[in-house]
Amino acid sequence: MVLRQEGWIWTVPVALTALFVTASALEGAFSIALSAMVLVYAVAPVVCATLQGPGPAERPAMLDFVTILLLWLPIELGAGANLVPPSARGVLHRVIYAVAIILALVLFLGYRKLSGLKLNLPRGAQDFWLPLAGYAAVAPVLAVVGIALGFIPPPHLPVQSAGRMAEAAGAIFIGTALPEEILFRALIQNLLMQRFGAGPRTLFAASFIFGCAHLDNGPQPLPNWRYMILATIAGWAYGKVFEKASSVLSSAGLHMLVDWTKHFFF
Repeated sequence: MVLRQEGWIWTVPVALTALFVTASALEGAFSIALSAMVLVYAVAPVVCATLQGPGPAERPAMLDFVTILLLWLPIELGAGANLVPPSARGVLHRVIYAVAIILALVLFLGYRKLSGLKLNLPRGAQDFWLPLAGYAAVAPVLAVVGIALGFIPPPHLPVQSAGRMAEAAGAIFIGTALPEEILFRALIQNLLMQRFGAGPRTLFAASFIFGCAHLDNGPQPLPNWRYMILATIAGWAYGKVFEKASSVLSSAGLHMLVDWTKHFFF
C-alpha cells in the first residue's frame, strides 16, 4: 500500500512540469535548460516528502519545513529568470507560482495529510466578520506607519471606476491574497504552530518570515526594509485571523482588503 501511495506522487511533478513546458512554448520561451530546471524544482520537494512517507502525520517533521523551503525559495529568489525572455516573465511567473501552490497542496494535503491547513469553505459567521474586524484594527496602523516610513503617500480618493475596483478585488484575492495565505498561513504558520505550539512567539515568527519575503519587492531600493516592516505588521494581523477562523479564506479576505486599499487609496 505504501509503495502504491509513493508511486502516484511521482506523476505530479512530471505533470506540472509538462504544464509549465506547454506554457513556455506558447509564450515562445521554451528551452531545454529551463524545462530541466523546472523538473528538478518540482521533483526536489517530492523527494523530501517521500523520505518521510505518506501521512497522516501526528505533527510536522523538520523535513516538512525543508519541503516548504524547496517550494518557496527558488521562486522567491527568481531562480532561472535569466532563462526566460522579458516578454514572457510575467506569464511564466504566474504559471510557476501556480505549480508551487498545486504541488504544495498535493504534498501536504493529499500525501502527508497534515492537519490544521484550513483549506475549506467558511464554516460559521466568524469567518466573515473576522476579516472585517482585522481590517478595522490593522488598516489605520498600516496607513500611519506606511506614511511615516515614506512607503506610501497620503491617502487620496480613487480615480478608477467602481466596476474596475470591484474587478480588482477579485483579481487580488485569487492572484495574490489566496496563494500567499496558503503558503504563509496554511503551511508555514500552521506547521510552526503544530511543531512549536501556538502563541505570540510563533505568530511573530510567521509574521517576520512573511515580512522578510517582501525585502526583494519594490518600489523602494532593495532590500526594501520599509516593505518588510509593513508586511510584518500585516502578517501579524493575517496570522491572528487565521488562528481564530476555521478557513484560510478569512485571512485571505483580510489580505485582499489591505492590498486593495493600498492600490486604490494610496
